[in-house]
Amino acid sequence: MPRKYNFGAGPATMPEAVLKEVQDELLDWNGLGLSVMEISHRSPEFIEIAKQAEQDFRDLLSISEDFAVLFTHGGATMQNAMVPLNLATQDGNADYVNSGHWAKRSIKEAQRYTNVNIAASSEEEEFRFFPKQESWKLSENSSYVHYTPNETIGGLCLRSIEHSEVPIVADYSSGILSEPLDVSKFSLIYGGAQKNIGPSGLGFVIIKKDLLGNPQPITPNLLNYTLIDEGESMSNTPPTFAWYVAGKVFKWLKSLGGVEEIAKINIRKADKLYSYIDGSNFYRNNINTEDRSIMNVPFLLANEDLNDKFLEQSKEAGLLALKGHRSVGGMRASIYNGLPEEGVDALVDFMEVFSKENS
Repeated sequence: MPRKYNFGAGPATMPEAVLKEVQDELLDWNGLGLSVMEISHRSPEFIEIAKQAEQDFRDLLSISEDFAVLFTHGGATMQNAMVPLNLATQDGNADYVNSGHWAKRSIKEAQRYTNVNIAASSEEEEFRFFPKQESWKLSENSSYVHYTPNETIGGLCLRSIEHSEVPIVADYSSGILSEPLDVSKFSLIYGGAQKNIGPSGLGFVIIKKDLLGNPQPITPNLLNYTLIDEGESMSNTPPTFAWYVAGKVFKWLKSLGGVEEIAKINIRKADKLYSYIDGSNFYRNNINTEDRSIMNVPFLLANEDLNDKFLEQSKEAGLLALKGHRSVGGMRASIYNGLPEEGVDALVDFMEVFSKENS
């Protein structure tokens, strides 16, 4: 059966070349007569997998030795607690930018562990734009300012950031490795792997080493960045299979020419879809043009009574998971690194046919 196009927000499409390589090695990795899932995380073989994955991740993003790179459990949601536990104090301050659903989730969790100041928000405007950095009002003695560069549900993003005297923390779950990123502008970058890196259950953290060593006393050991770093991300059994697959994805990206080359493809994919939506009277996108995500493209039908029909027929056409999040409605096409450009072409073709048949 031919593969279909998965536009889901995550777990997302994996590169087909990576899936085939994993398939080939599933029962016998590297001639050991075992699956990689059966290898001890303490074994020399797996330690080499882990070290190579970290090095390739560093190479792709030009991460300097000033930063520690951690691979963790729990994706990004667990990081919502880990960030304030490790970087803030219970009676201190941390600034958060409220740009949408995931920013609100981060804010709610952080409020359990520190005092949160909302530095900027677009909620009153229904999150149709991303608050510009120059509008952020930071509190005195803030431990850090946190923002969510790409809001997966709302389909908006802030694609550039300037240096700040206050440490910048960013949830890059749905934007990591999609285009060039100057890591040096940040103090901590984190995210889940299930969009552009690999299977769900794996998280990543890129943290300045000078921020390690001062967690709150209540911080559990497994949520302590310092201990995770000291244990080389293996304080306990890590999600080994996801880590192994992530390493394959890093190699795949390198084979394409790195982040610079995948960015060209991603921008081309996004431009095709937005251009079609903007030129249509049948579909619309409500996000300010300059704030649109290149990873997640929400759109509405002019006649929302046709939503179910659109989803049913798109599924029949092999275009999967296009239903928008319940908080936004409509449709959403997530077009991460692993989704080939042909998938966007197929979606645009379907949208054109559907609009003509239902206008």
